[in-house]
Amino acid sequence: MLKIQIDSFSYDSQTVLESISFKVDRGEHIALMGESGSGKSTLLKIIYGLLHTEGGSIFWGEKQILGPNFNLIPGESYMKYLSQDFDLMPFTTVEENIGQHLSVFELENHQQRIQELLKLIELQDYTKAKVKNLSGGQQQRVALARVLAQEPELLLLDEPFGHIDNFKRTSLRRNLFQYLKEKGITVLTASHDPNDVLPYADRTLILENGRVVANEKTKKLYKNPPNYYTASLFGEVNELPIKLLKSYAAINRSILVYPHEFQLSDSSGLEVEVKTSFFKGSHYLNEAIAEEETVLYFITSKKLKQGDTVFLNVSLDTINARLQVEQRTNS
Repeated sequence: MLKIQIDSFSYDSQTVLESISFKVDRGEHIALMGESGSGKSTLLKIIYGLLHTEGGSIFWGEKQILGPNFNLIPGESYMKYLSQDFDLMPFTTVEENIGQHLSVFELENHQQRIQELLKLIELQDYTKAKVKNLSGGQQQRVALARVLAQEPELLLLDEPFGHIDNFKRTSLRRNLFQYLKEKGITVLTASHDPNDVLPYADRTLILENGRVVANEKTKKLYKNPPNYYTASLFGEVNELPIKLLKSYAAINRSILVYPHEFQLSDSSGLEVEVKTSFFKGSHYLNEAIAEEETVLYFITSKKLKQGDTVFLNVSLDTINARLQVEQRTNS
């Protein structure tokens, strides 16, 4: 189990992290989400031992992970960290970059292991290519193979697919996270992309201004986010007064509604005027104006025209679920 307790961490005199405390079970995949500057990368660097913090401690099982004030070379043998700087050897080949991180006691298995990793990152045809001649996305995949070379117990990933083309990113995500789950490797992934998180992370921590503001099972957090900030990290979301949706409502609160949660009606519900309809492949995302110039977004299967008037409804189950989350958050 990974146990993290950080009282605070500052760059110069600016506090970056504060009151961070959570645990990660062995084999669990945790996602760290938050806007730029929220502290995701800093947190991974502290866990790995690149940054020193005076207050707090980090343990992997019974072993304390110490920072640069104690270790000349950061990191531990059981832990690997993929940063946004790939730290590759540019003038050597792909296989040499990967092979350098394999155990010297298993030389006879090196080529087999290199080929396994090249297949995982989908670079089998680039074994002899020099790293300096690869694209940024290809270099990121080589860096990923390097940190997996000796199958770490704990893997820290900082925006692991940020430089990779979309058409490769989908299959790579699927192959990588399935591989890590099968191997029982504990993973912390810092990402701003919900596609890295929703299908794969067992649990998600939301960071805002250096603090953990949510820590839940990923599916539960998505379905019932505690606030607009959290919901917006997963994609488009609306924050609407209940009275707009249910005019008879006695409470004066707003709730969060994802675009796909609106139901269209021919004649009853919240009346909106369509402003724009964006093609999203499997559906259209519509921007509309409701009462009091309220802007909202909803989904349809067909394109709507500017000026079209439609009626929107939200189920009582969704409204009640969001109200319960707000009540728990505020209590």
